[in-house]
Amino acid sequence: MPPYVYVLLLHGVLGFLDIVINHELLAKLPKRGDAVQEEALHAVREAIFACVFASLAWYQWHGAWVWWIVGLLLLEVIAATRDVIVEGDTRVLPVSERVLHLLLYINLGILITLVGYALVWWHAGETAPVRVDYGWASWVLTGMSVLSLVWAVRDGVAAGRREKIPTATP
Repeated sequence: MPPYVYVLLLHGVLGFLDIVINHELLAKLPKRGDAVQEEALHAVREAIFACVFASLAWYQWHGAWVWWIVGLLLLEVIAATRDVIVEGDTRVLPVSERVLHLLLYINLGILITLVGYALVWWHAGETAPVRVDYGWASWVLTGMSVLSLVWAVRDGVAAGRREKIPTATP
């Protein structure tokens, strides 16, 4: 199994912990009136990772198809950068969230490096998605993809709600 699969699995676990602990339990973002933009960004990022998990669980993307993966990772970097700015402008992040974000960004850099290395080799191949099977890891990544997509819809709906509880200003 290529190393990027392990890093991708770790990213899913770290992201899940960030969502459950920080976004849901501590900050209660779906109910906050000042979190509309943040929830929308989270929905975008979760949709991106739903695609990344699904795409890399069962396929290598050879030839011109490497641009699909490059595009997803580039979109994630752009959305993550915007998310950092919005979060910093709208709320004070707890230590647990700052630590998890640091770990997620380090892990994302490792993921981009390892996937980038694979993409160099894949780009030289004939243009086609090539089926792979990483056993249990492919199935776990598929599950992570489904959960990410469900959460993307949930956060998207939360971002669109107008009846959120207003946040008191300090």
